[in-house]
Amino acid sequence: MRVSVVIPALDEAPTVGDVVRAVLADQPHEVLVIDADSTDDTPARATRAGARVLNWRDILPDIPPRPGKGESLWRGVAAATGEIVAFVDADLISPRPGMVAALTAPFRDAGVHLVKADYRRALDGQPTGGGRVTELTARPLLRLRHPELAHIRQPLAGEYAIRRATALDCEFVAGYGVEAGLLVDVAARHGAAAVTQVDLGVRRHRNRPLAELVPMADVVAATLLDRAGVEKRPALSGIL
Repeated sequence: MRVSVVIPALDEAPTVGDVVRAVLADQPHEVLVIDADSTDDTPARATRAGARVLNWRDILPDIPPRPGKGESLWRGVAAATGEIVAFVDADLISPRPGMVAALTAPFRDAGVHLVKADYRRALDGQPTGGGRVTELTARPLLRLRHPELAHIRQPLAGEYAIRRATALDCEFVAGYGVEAGLLVDVAARHGAAAVTQVDLGVRRHRNRPLAELVPMADVVAATLLDRAGVEKRPALSGIL
């Protein structure tokens, strides 16, 4: 079972090198950093750390990229050659080896299609308190509109893995609703039992100010309401 690691990155020079080295320790088939036109030295640092760096415009070059994380993930799936694609965010602080191994182990069960990370979200030096969009937007909407997925503790986790064939059959929301959209779509196609989660401990990353979280919450809410049939769908990157 070959595993492709896809790391979406935009101006993450301080952390991307450590993230690449941490995932390489698990010896995946390949590590792809999908660079969304960084203006710092993210591509150079990722390359030095051992990743293959691809600018998102060079993947499916006939299709202009839409702004947002979902676009990088979608194009990363297109570029990947493994049967399993593991996504890892580029802004993790003090990432540890073992993430990729843990996220991909459940695929020994042929009925598993999506594996989400579960972790405690650090905030301001404390091991808990982070994940504000998750706790105040995503999880309440899942409980109300998608109760079969209410047990998923980190629905917006940037660390997760999916069968590439499954990803190729899914629409990717262009912005920050991509994780919520994939979660609901995979469960709708393959059943809630096809989605599982693994404990990755404590997650530390660059916490964003409230002003940046508001538009993220808007997109997540719109995505989940769309999947429940009560809201116009957000922009999509498409199906490969």
